[in-house]
Amino acid sequence: MDVNRNNIEDNTELRARGNWNEIKGQAKQKWGQLTDDDLDYQEGQQDEWFGRMQEKTGETLSDIKSWFQRTF
Repeated sequence: MDVNRNNIEDNTELRARGNWNEIKGQAKQKWGQLTDDDLDYQEGQQDEWFGRMQEKTGETLSDIKSWFQRTF
């Protein structure tokens, strides 16, 4: 199910919240230009967050979402 309609399954999203610090570290290793502020995720602001990720990394939205889904 995808309650937030963000194209990420809810189970994946819940696992991500539990491991968020670890995942943030992995994201910073992959995309060295990211800061903790860039990775600060606020509930209900997925579009802004993904936009910030695209801007900072130069990656497509699809590539970013795929990376996070593989990382979980």
